[in-house]
Order: sequence, then structure tokens, then C-alpha cells
Amino acid sequence: MDYHERKSIINMLSMIIVLGIYYWTVFERFNSQVMTTDEQLQFWSKAILIAIPLSIITKIVVMIVFAISNYLITREKMPSFEDERDKLIELKATRNSYIIFGIGFFISLTVLAFGYPPKYMFISIILGGIASEIFDNLSKVYYHSKGV
Repeated sequence: MDYHERKSIINMLSMIIVLGIYYWTVFERFNSQVMTTDEQLQFWSKAILIAIPLSIITKIVVMIVFAISNYLITREKMPSFEDERDKLIELKATRNSYIIFGIGFFISLTVLAFGYPPKYMFISIILGGIASEIFDNLSKVYYHSKGV
């Protein structure tokens, strides 16, 4: 397994753990309260707005820790350049991620159109975002191992 595959796997696992713990606490907090529709919209909007910087900070910390620990374990330095293959893999993985997020967003609008409470729309958006992140990293691992 090369550097990029290890990096994608570690990034995926850390995002699942951090966002899983965060949203678990959010769901617990949401279920313990009785809210009006306006309060639900405000609650879920705040939850997603907090999750975005949490996700970014997690990625930065994980990349730093991964680069240091990978060097200490393997004595392999971080690649100092990206070749065309790496850029192509990144583009294909990003495309796949956007498709998954778009499907999740479409599902969330469909849920709202069929008259379900806004809670289910936000849950669909959250699950679509997490699924797109997972699919992005899995795509990178697949493309690197396949040798695109």
C-alpha cells in the first residue's frame, strides 16, 4: 500500500469517527428537546455550520499527524510533487464525491417535497455529505490500487 492509499484510508476513518461522534451528540440533544419547525431549522442549520469547520480542522490535524507518524514509521518522506496520475485520480474522486452529494441533496429535497418534517431533510443532507466524503476516499484508494 503506497502513501496515497494510506493517507486516504486514515482520512476516511478519522472523518467517520469525528463526525460520527459529533452527530451522535447532536442527535441525542435534538431528541431530548421539543421544538417548533422554526427552532428545528435553526438547530440543524447550526449543527451543520459547526460540522463544516470541525471537518476542516480534523482534516488538517490528521494530515499533519499522518505525515509525521508515516515518516517515523516508514522513513518515507511525503511526496514533494503531484504527477499527472495523482491529479487525474484527485479529479475522478472529486467527481464521484460530487455525484454522491448531489444524489443526497436530491433525496433531501424529495423528502421535504413529500411532506416529511425538516429534520429528515437535514439528516439526508448530513448523510449525503458523509457518504460523499467516504466515497471520495474510497475512490482514491481504488484508483491508486487500480493504477489509473
